[in-house]
Amino acid sequence: MTVSTQELLLSRIRDVPDYPKPGVLFKDITPLLADPLAFTALTDALAELCVRHGATKIVGLEARGFILAAPVAVRAGIGFIPVRKAGKLPGATLSQAYELEYGTAEIEVHAEDLAAGDRVMVIDDVLATGGTAEASLELIRRAGAEVAGVAVLMELGFLAGRDRLEPALRGAPLEALITL
Repeated sequence: MTVSTQELLLSRIRDVPDYPKPGVLFKDITPLLADPLAFTALTDALAELCVRHGATKIVGLEARGFILAAPVAVRAGIGFIPVRKAGKLPGATLSQAYELEYGTAEIEVHAEDLAAGDRVMVIDDVLATGGTAEASLELIRRAGAEVAGVAVLMELGFLAGRDRLEPALRGAPLEALITL
């Protein structure tokens, strides 16, 4: 990805102070999504990572990960699989619980959507603490598939998600287009 592409993406991310609560600086990607040039550049950059790492399927993490991952799958010519919050998918699912700052959460994937031989790239908008991404890697492996890597638009380095995720990656790449 060129510096100018990175600058374009960063210029379309809006800072929203004190959202969703006081003291938090929220990174709003809706201006980026609304700009066809920036959204295309983002889609192209993520699709290139998927191809480079030999992905055969893309997992998008609920909810903003869906917005990014679906067009990347189309661009790369590979399948898209949603990883949802528990209880949102019909049919047989695999689920994975994980720890949050206060409590736990659970994500699910359709059991038949991943199989041995699949190389799966996980795509999300932000890597924060790494909990959801870590749980998704466990789900992918429990389904019998291989992790091709994790790709995110933004990594919030100060939250140390990369450190948490590193053991779960087992050598697979973690690619952040922008690190803040």
